[in-house]
Amino acid sequence: MDTSSNARRGHGRGENARRAGAAWGSRIRDSRIRDGWKWLAPPDMWSPRRTAVEAVVALVLGVMAAGTEELLTSGGFRTLAVALAAVLLSLLRRRLPATVLIVTAALIPHLGGFMPLLVVVGWSAGRRIAGPGRALAAFTAAYAVCIGVTLLNEEGRQAPLFLTLLITLYFLATAVVPGLASRYWTQRRTLLHALRERNAQLLRERAMVAGQARLRERQRIAQDMHDSLGHQLALISVHTGALEVDPELTERQREAVAVLRGASVTAMHELREVVGILRDGVEAPEPPGAALAGASGPSASAGAHPAPDESGRAGRGAAGIDALVEAGRAAGNRVELRRAGEPRPLAAAADHAAYRIVQEALTNAYKHAPGAAICVELRYEPDSFVIEVVNGPADGGGTPGAAVSGGQGLTGLRERARLVGGMVYAGAADGGGFRVAGVLPYGGVEAASPFLDASSAGASATDPDADLLAAGEAGAAHPRRRVGNVLLGCGIAVAAMVALAAVAVFGMVFLAGEMDKGMIEPAEYARVQVGADENEVRERLPDGETIATLGLQGKGPKPPEGAECLVLMSSEVGESIDTEPVFRFCFKDGKLIEKKTYEVRR
Repeated sequence: MDTSSNARRGHGRGENARRAGAAWGSRIRDSRIRDGWKWLAPPDMWSPRRTAVEAVVALVLGVMAAGTEELLTSGGFRTLAVALAAVLLSLLRRRLPATVLIVTAALIPHLGGFMPLLVVVGWSAGRRIAGPGRALAAFTAAYAVCIGVTLLNEEGRQAPLFLTLLITLYFLATAVVPGLASRYWTQRRTLLHALRERNAQLLRERAMVAGQARLRERQRIAQDMHDSLGHQLALISVHTGALEVDPELTERQREAVAVLRGASVTAMHELREVVGILRDGVEAPEPPGAALAGASGPSASAGAHPAPDESGRAGRGAAGIDALVEAGRAAGNRVELRRAGEPRPLAAAADHAAYRIVQEALTNAYKHAPGAAICVELRYEPDSFVIEVVNGPADGGGTPGAAVSGGQGLTGLRERARLVGGMVYAGAADGGGFRVAGVLPYGGVEAASPFLDASSAGASATDPDADLLAAGEAGAAHPRRRVGNVLLGCGIAVAAMVALAAVAVFGMVFLAGEMDKGMIEPAEYARVQVGADENEVRERLPDGETIATLGLQGKGPKPPEGAECLVLMSSEVGESIDTEPVFRFCFKDGKLIEKKTYEVRR
């Protein structure tokens, strides 16, 4: 019993080992199949679009191969086999171009249905075989195989030299010309792609160098502004702060000094922001305790006027326009503020632009029309925010409109408004005053800094390489370039077709001349009588020394003993495409002793 148990256990272990081995072998086979499939059809070569195109091309080539083979032979199973083989070779030509080229060239002498396939295979091999040496070797091997198989297949029936000439012309027209055209097309496209990438890289490097130069220049300007203006503004702030607490000043003078001190502090912080933008492209952070400074300064208890914004961050948008108007009034100017419409929020860049428009318009009015009444009107229209600052003529005969020719303030306002999708108008107003009007959209384009946007816009306007760089990075071909590539491809195709047509015309003319040397009409055959003199008969008939009659000798009925026969073709076609009707004239002892007509299978 122990023996039987051990036997059963041993049998079980053996069965498990066999199953494990079978499973292991199955996994190995599956892995090899997957690896082979990945090698034969890599995903990068067979995208969905490419797969659909290749399937259509293979189907068309299969149908053409079947039709050609049906025309040249009797059809049947052979036609179906040729169609399937053409489809298979068409699908393999992208992965195995050299092998498919050689196989197709070897099968053409036996299977005429592969003639359309050879053109496509030659085109594919010309562009996919890496290296000119390998391509030359592949085409040479295919040509040699085609010549060798053809000569072996036609041994004894055609002249070898003539057959070699025909095969050479045919191979050049159907394989070599498409291969050369495809290789030229591929190399040109690769070269253009490399040139575009190189051009884009050079333009990017040039833009980087120019950007670094601009950054260094901006940093130098920022440093100069910080060292010069910052120092002077700091002195003004210190002196006005000391003067503000002077007990000998009247209340009115102390209020005026407080306004000056607030303006100097605000100017210092605005300068710091501009320096930060010039240097790093971002606004300078608010210093610690800045918010407390404004509340604890000596002017906090001034009473009649608002405390100056010591942080420099009083609203830089539409909300800060009230402070601008109040500051103007505190300085003794007649400034009126009007509002119309339902207030709506603006984008940050547009809001900042609104503040700057009012600030610049008030500054121009203070400078060029001192003492004139100023009206600031803010209108919230349904589709845009309208700002209008109008001042009357200067007291004492000031020149109206003098601000038009001064500085760059209005030019900067127009550029600032343009960057957010708005516009600014400045010109003389009715009654001799001056008018500045701005229209800003509610949904203006967000910009990290109007200064940077303006500089970038100016750089792109003066640097023609900016557009080229964008085009190079996009990598998209220009429409004219695409049209040029299509025209070039059409030119190559037309040149190949012309070459093929020239070869075909030459072959037809050559064959027509050869056929005339070995062909007679049936009526001419009937006029020749048996027993006629040999010389007279030969003068009336072609000599038959032509390649057209090669392969016709030795076929048909047995000629008379000791006779010399002349075999000529008939101008009429035979009952089948595989047969050729011929006329045979046999001579002996200077006489025509026999004439026969029969059909010979080629």
